[in-house]
Amino acid sequence: MVHADNRAEKLRRVIISKKIDALLVTNIKNVRYLTGFTGSSAFVVITRDGSYFVTDFRYTEQAENEVKGCELGLESAGRIAVIKSMVRKLGISRLGFESGATYEFYEQLKRLPVRLSAQKGLVEDLRMVKDAQELSSIREAIRRAEEAFLATKPFIRAGVTERAVGLRLEEELKKRGCRHAAFDIIVASGKHSSMPHAGQTGKKIGKGDFVIIDWGGEADGYYSDMTRTLLMAGPDLEQKKKIYNIVNRAREKAVQAVSAGRGSSEVDAAARKFIADAGFGDFFGHGTGHGIGLDVHEAPRISRTANRPLAEGMVFSIEPGIYLPGVGGVRIEDLVLVEGRGIILTSLGRRIEITGR
Repeated sequence: MVHADNRAEKLRRVIISKKIDALLVTNIKNVRYLTGFTGSSAFVVITRDGSYFVTDFRYTEQAENEVKGCELGLESAGRIAVIKSMVRKLGISRLGFESGATYEFYEQLKRLPVRLSAQKGLVEDLRMVKDAQELSSIREAIRRAEEAFLATKPFIRAGVTERAVGLRLEEELKKRGCRHAAFDIIVASGKHSSMPHAGQTGKKIGKGDFVIIDWGGEADGYYSDMTRTLLMAGPDLEQKKKIYNIVNRAREKAVQAVSAGRGSSEVDAAARKFIADAGFGDFFGHGTGHGIGLDVHEAPRISRTANRPLAEGMVFSIEPGIYLPGVGGVRIEDLVLVEGRGIILTSLGRRIEITGR
């Protein structure tokens, strides 16, 4: 059950601190977080003393069953007209709105008899710290993803296409209760694996190839995200084994650096320094991690440019990598929970596996 009252009350304290009368929430993931609504069209207005949920006719019955802690309304005359009526009825003179709203929607809001105040990340900041219900869903999304991978793993061998592996993995995810994969599954082999976010292709996995597999599960709208890199049996594997072990050690260094109160950039630095000291700093260009929850990528970011203090209850990825053009790439990704220190939630093995011997 969504703790809607607690979440709305936390948001109210933020609204007061921002000196606005209300916040208009249109990001549908934020609507879900605040109310429990799982449909695709709705908005919420949170004032200093009330919560108001509005959806259209298609979702009225669903909202009655799902939405907690809000007065329910119907979007019957168009969204802007409904918001205008609410502004007058609730006596709102300064309305905050989410800065991620479209410019077109902002232009419509400007016609309202109210002062507007763009607000960035107010709900997203609350979402960074997961409660027990959210952690349970994330753990289930991890379990489903890991079981799906283990069921797919025997199928991964030289001669099989990347796309075939991806399709098999997606099927196994759905068999275990995922409504869909968390994102487009990455299966990148050989030279293709030197591109961090390469998609699946019809390329056949070859002998001696690295195979990066990046996938995630879903449970109750929450996601998991993990990456494993396999190495196909073949000739001249020593350099590739060395690269793999450097990445895995960098992952360990980053996990060890996680602690409540520490800056997120320090976690990134722990992985980045190890890879740079090993001589591969120019081949690790992305951030070390990102938060996960109702979105696959959400706050906090674990990167050189983000230095948010880590807090108890945050869940994020640790995913260093090395990508060598013409050779291939390695990425190893776990999900970590902050409980004083970093607790690894993912359980799949991380030691190098040479497949097809």
